[in-house]
Amino acid sequence: MHSLLQSVPDRLPLDCRTTAEVLNRGCACISVDHESLKRALETGEGTLSHAQLLATRPHLFADSMVFVSAEHLARMARVVEVLERVVAVPAYRERVLAHAPAVARHSPRAAGVFLGYDFHLGPAGPQLIEINSNAGGALLNACLLRAQRACCASVAQMLPAETPVEAALVAMFRDEWRLARRGGVDRPLASIAIVDSLPEQQYLAPEFELFRRLFEANGILAMIADPAELTFDGQRLSCRGLRVDLVYNRLTDFALAEPQHAALRMAYLADAVVLTPHPQQHALFADKRNLVALGDDEWLARIGVEDEDRRLLAGSIPRTEEVFPETAEAFWNGRKQWFFKPAAGFGSKATYRGDKLTRRVFEDVSRGGYVAQAVVAPSERRLRIDGVEQDFKLDLRNYVYRGAVQLVSARLYRGQTTNFRTPGGGFAAVFPVSCQLKVGNCR
Repeated sequence: MHSLLQSVPDRLPLDCRTTAEVLNRGCACISVDHESLKRALETGEGTLSHAQLLATRPHLFADSMVFVSAEHLARMARVVEVLERVVAVPAYRERVLAHAPAVARHSPRAAGVFLGYDFHLGPAGPQLIEINSNAGGALLNACLLRAQRACCASVAQMLPAETPVEAALVAMFRDEWRLARRGGVDRPLASIAIVDSLPEQQYLAPEFELFRRLFEANGILAMIADPAELTFDGQRLSCRGLRVDLVYNRLTDFALAEPQHAALRMAYLADAVVLTPHPQQHALFADKRNLVALGDDEWLARIGVEDEDRRLLAGSIPRTEEVFPETAEAFWNGRKQWFFKPAAGFGSKATYRGDKLTRRVFEDVSRGGYVAQAVVAPSERRLRIDGVEQDFKLDLRNYVYRGAVQLVSARLYRGQTTNFRTPGGGFAAVFPVSCQLKVGNCR
C-alpha cells in the first residue's frame, strides 16, 4: 500500500477535524477490494458485469476512501433534521410552492425517496450546497462500502461497521407504499417500475439493474422502463400489460411536463400510482430558490423557527440570492464571489463559477431562473494516480429519507463540478474519524 504520510505521531491532537484533514492529505491507501466489489455487483440474476462497468464507466468509483470527522457527520445530520422541521411549517410551504409548477401543489401521502443533501467542507464546517430530490448512486455506494478493506492499521480502526443498507432501502419503498395507502385496502407492494427516459443510455443505468434485482430478491416484481411504455386507463397505471403499484422516478422532468410523461402525470394526480420521488418533494426541498428562503433569518424567525435551529442554518447554508435582470450588473461586477445555478437544475448542468463566466453566457443567466450562491471552496483529497500525487476536490452526499441519513458518500473530481470524468475520481466510501483515533504511518 502506498502512503503520502512521512511521519505522523501516534496521536494527533484530539480534534477529529484536523485528523481527517491530515489523513485526506497523507493517506493514499487503496481501499477498494475489486473482488468484493465484483461479488456485490454481480450477486443475483441479471446482466450487470463488474468488468463491463469498469470498461464503460472507468471513473464511476474511486479506489480510495475519504475521511470525514464524526463531528462533521453529526453536524450534517443535524442540518437535515432542522430542514425537515422547517419544510413542515405551513408558511414555508406556502412561500416555496408559490413559485412551483401547478403539479407540485398536489399533495401525495408518500414522503419521497432519496433526498440528496450535498455539502462542501468549508473553514466553518459543512456547508449545504444544494438538495437534490432524486439523488442517484445510493445502491452503487452501498456496494462500494461493502467492498472496502483495511489497507493499513490506521484504516482498520475506521472501517465502517457493516450496516444493512440494502434492507433499509427496500423497507423505504415499502414505507412509501404504506404511507400512500394509509386508510385504504391493505395489500403488500407487488410491483415497481423504475422509470427514466431511455434508461439503458443513462450513466447510472447499472444502478437501475441493481435495484431491479434487489426488489425481485425481496418478492417485488420490478421492471426498468421508459415513460413511453406506461399507459393509464383512468384507474390503473400499466407497463407492458402489467399493473404498476409504485414508480421509482428517476426522471429529471420534475414537473412531469413533457408530453411523453402524460400517462404518469395523470396517474399521479389521480392517486392511481405511488410516485416517488414526486413533484411536490422537489418543489419543497430541491428548487435552488428555496435556499434564499432558508437563508432569510428574519423571515424564519417570523414564521416560528426556533433560535437554535436558525443559528445552525445560518452557519451551514452559504449566502444565496436570486438573480434578476435588474440586479444583473451587480452580480457581474462581483461575479468572482458567486457560483451561478439554475433554480430547477440538477447534476451540475448549466452551472457556472463566476470567475470562469463569460459575458455571453452571463447574458443568459441574467435573464432570470438562476440563483447566485457564495462560493465555498470544496475540501480536498490527495491521492497518488499512476505514481503522481494529485489533489481532488470532494463533496459529500447525504442520502436521506424522512429526516434520517441512510448513507453518506463522497464524490472526488477535478474541474468546476462533479463530473465522473476524472481519472482516479468518482464515488468514494466515507470513513468516519473519531477524535480519539490513533493514527500511525499508513503504509
